[in-house]
Amino acid sequence: MAAPPPDARNQALARALDRSEPLAGLLQRVRESRQRFDAIRALLPPALLGSVRPGPLDETAWSVLVDHAAAAAKLRQMLPDLQSALAAGGWPQPAIKIKIQPRA
Repeated sequence: MAAPPPDARNQALARALDRSEPLAGLLQRVRESRQRFDAIRALLPPALLGSVRPGPLDETAWSVLVDHAAAAAKLRQMLPDLQSALAAGGWPQPAIKIKIQPRA
């Protein structure tokens, strides 16, 4: 039996996520994390973009994941600007955490 095409699998996954309240909440947090990242993307230096990605979002903090310590140090210097960009976009102000997490 052949596997369903990727679109059908994606639609089935989306339906399953919509039916499960915990999974729907998780999906919403993932979307919001990506939207926050989109709001700060323009502030990131081009050389840093490949090393930075959105991370988990919870009630207390939003994490930005970086590949190495140098990227983390630069982002920590930029935190006031990043927080201002989020505030200008109407995002609530949980803390921004910078976490080093090299890609696998």
